[in-house]
Amino acid sequence: MKALKKKDLIEAGWPKGPQMAEMMEKVRELQERGVCDRKYLFKLLVRDFGAPEPKVKMREKPAPLAEAILGETKEEKENVAKVRQKMEQLLKVPVIARGAVMPDACPTWPQPAVIPVGGVIAVENAIIPSAHSADICCSMFATFYEERSSVSNELDSLTTATRFGPGGRHYDDLVHHPVLDEEVWDNPFLSGLRERGVIHIADQGDGNHFAFLGEVTVDDGLLEKLRKVGYGILASQLESPKQEGQAVARKLRVLVTHHGSRSVGSHLYKRGQGVALKQTEKSGAHIPAAGAWMDANSDEGRHYWEALQYVGRWTKANHEAIHERFLERIGAEKVAAFGNEHNFVWKRGDLFLHGKGATPAWKDAGGRPLLGLIPLNMAEPILMVLGKDNEDFLSFAPHGAGRNVSRTKLMRRYPDAATRKNVLEHHTRDIDVRWFCGQPDLSESPVGYKNAEQVRSQIKHFGLADVVAEIRPLGCIMAGSSGRSWKQMKEEELTPKQKRQIVHRADRRRMRQDLANWEGLDQG
Repeated sequence: MKALKKKDLIEAGWPKGPQMAEMMEKVRELQERGVCDRKYLFKLLVRDFGAPEPKVKMREKPAPLAEAILGETKEEKENVAKVRQKMEQLLKVPVIARGAVMPDACPTWPQPAVIPVGGVIAVENAIIPSAHSADICCSMFATFYEERSSVSNELDSLTTATRFGPGGRHYDDLVHHPVLDEEVWDNPFLSGLRERGVIHIADQGDGNHFAFLGEVTVDDGLLEKLRKVGYGILASQLESPKQEGQAVARKLRVLVTHHGSRSVGSHLYKRGQGVALKQTEKSGAHIPAAGAWMDANSDEGRHYWEALQYVGRWTKANHEAIHERFLERIGAEKVAAFGNEHNFVWKRGDLFLHGKGATPAWKDAGGRPLLGLIPLNMAEPILMVLGKDNEDFLSFAPHGAGRNVSRTKLMRRYPDAATRKNVLEHHTRDIDVRWFCGQPDLSESPVGYKNAEQVRSQIKHFGLADVVAEIRPLGCIMAGSSGRSWKQMKEEELTPKQKRQIVHRADRRRMRQDLANWEGLDQG
């Protein structure tokens, strides 16, 4: 019979703390007296220390899952099967009430219970940080304006208004926004992160984040739809001035940006996940890390919720800063603007709705269907949609086109540079595409994503949203590849203060080593 260890007591439900040392001392005493039967040992511990609180465990069967996705080809069906497997693992977490997947769904990390992109869960009085991911508040924002110049010239101006790539802005190129002056930095989840907020304003990062130039036709049909559902102010902003008493269709340029909360959000996520793991360890047993939750009514849960709301405001401010700088450079005025999150947590009643790449599509407090922006790929229109509040799928719509295969698998299909160049040119021949960091990234081109028309047809088939306008593509800026190594990029993400600290620590290590060497020489 193996001796009882501390981990056995923790797994049985007793909490870590001062009492644990007393319990282990009692275990040693009993075992020295010859008490070795495990059940009897636990019985004696319960007599002396009280019974542990029962821990919640994973459900045997997953909570209900609604699938707003169809697979037609073998590859698509394999993708749907992987998505379903991940969601069924996650839906066994006891605090999750329901789940849904959108037409753009695709699996992410191989660890158990990781929510897929395009996944949605409804959670009872708890927040699961892993379900909104490190890219908190990844979102869309659109500004409508009158054309001022050629697409090429406007993209040149846009390139100077934004920034892509690892790291943040240099201290001689910072962009200030009042959101940085909010008194939120004493929140334990945001403490020490203000400097990161400072260097990332007007900074979009990398991956699938983009700045897209397009155009939209504003006609009577669009204006009537907006007014009918309660968006009269937006309709008035978009409406063309009348000519001789007659309304005319109006063509507007549109800047659409896509990015999240940069390292402010990623550090908030790390802190939140750490707290969630500790809380779940106390109340749950054998819960996968990706399913760890934070009690929304705990002090930590309330602080985390407040921090999430701030990160939402910070990210919107980041979008606005880029758009304002762009309009200033081209000499244009904003006609109208709106946006939406698609990686976030929303509270509806007692449920916390978590979306990992899903566009909110319910009705707001005034009864209006939410407006949303759904990009498909850089060469396809961005869809302007009104949510249909389809409760069958938790009232969400997709956030984009998604992928059927991973980036790595895609690149294997086009192994040589010449082929990649030809494929990229073919699929982007009608638009002006810029790669901010220098080198194209084929995995972010149209070939990296699902068939756009298919995703659009599934939005209609499952009744997720109504498409009310198309923002047609003219040009796009993405990060692309810099050619730098992963280690170099991680170093560039450090703040100047962190870089100075690393240098100082290295200097101290060298000094200690030099002193040790001199002492060795003296002893010789």
